[in-house]
Amino acid sequence: MMHRHSSHSGCAGPSRRLMLGGLTGVAALGLATARADDPHDPAPRRVDVHHHFFPPAYLDKIEEVVGNKPSPLMTGWSAAGVLDHMDQTGVATAILSMSAWGPHFKDGSQARNLARACNDYAAQTSRDHPGRFGLFAAMPLPDIDGALAEIAYALDTLKADGVGLMTSYGEKWPGDPAFAPVFEELNRRKAIVYFHPNTPQCCGGLVPGSTPAMLEWPYDTGRTVLSLLLSGSLVKYPEIRWIFSHAGGPVPALAGRIVNMTRTRSDLAQIAPQGVMHELTRLHYDTANAYFAPTTAALLKFVPASQVLFGSDYPYFTLEQNVDGRAEIPLTQAERQAIDRGNAARLMPRLAA
Repeated sequence: MMHRHSSHSGCAGPSRRLMLGGLTGVAALGLATARADDPHDPAPRRVDVHHHFFPPAYLDKIEEVVGNKPSPLMTGWSAAGVLDHMDQTGVATAILSMSAWGPHFKDGSQARNLARACNDYAAQTSRDHPGRFGLFAAMPLPDIDGALAEIAYALDTLKADGVGLMTSYGEKWPGDPAFAPVFEELNRRKAIVYFHPNTPQCCGGLVPGSTPAMLEWPYDTGRTVLSLLLSGSLVKYPEIRWIFSHAGGPVPALAGRIVNMTRTRSDLAQIAPQGVMHELTRLHYDTANAYFAPTTAALLKFVPASQVLFGSDYPYFTLEQNVDGRAEIPLTQAERQAIDRGNAARLMPRLAA
């Protein structure tokens, strides 16, 4: 079963989150007006690709998954409340996905049932609010057969925008051969695969006083990218459109080191025939909790703006925090529009209108 950790493994201090998340009335409208009048961003229509939701079926089971009761941020989630914040911050569409942990249980049938319930809930939310929500469908991994069945249901029946995976499952990362049937099917479908970080069994509490969200979640994103690269998965599955959270975690900072330390690999021509940097820079990275000047500077020196997508990590970080942070980053109008919507619309053509 997945490693359990404390209820303090959220992404930010609750007082600031709740304070900013509670912006309403005149103050919120003032922020919205200021953003709408931004000469660098006329008529924002952002697509948030890192946006969490908490179906009742999931909340009923979360204590069994992580060993803690659901937080107020989870139990307080509602489509109506989210839409208010989306309207205030120029977010036209939120692509819903599960947060860390996901529908993961030792019992495969239980995981399958929960993934299905979560995906059905998101699909109904999308139908109830046309154009405002999408879905990166939850998968019951490491149950391979269950995941293959859910891929077919989510993409064919629910018309999900893609699938959402965790960066690790127990002691396995995505490049493990056990996951090959899943990626073969996703490659056949030319699917979007969005990764959310998780707490690996190896490393949940290595540093006293820290929480997994501080370092281990971004690091696990790095492990996932490295796992896919070194296993040759990025080359074997060229039709998959990959999205990684939080500006890729350590990847932009360590890409040169990865390149240098793979130069002498005997299998380099197989795992990266066009070069390691080529493989790393064709991936997509979201901006959730990464709108800090040094972080964004590193990401945009590493990849072009065409590979960057707006993400918020709502509700762990508010839309206001992300949009206000984004406004402080020196970007051209073309870059802002590409990151806010254009790149997502290229990956998900239904958003192009």
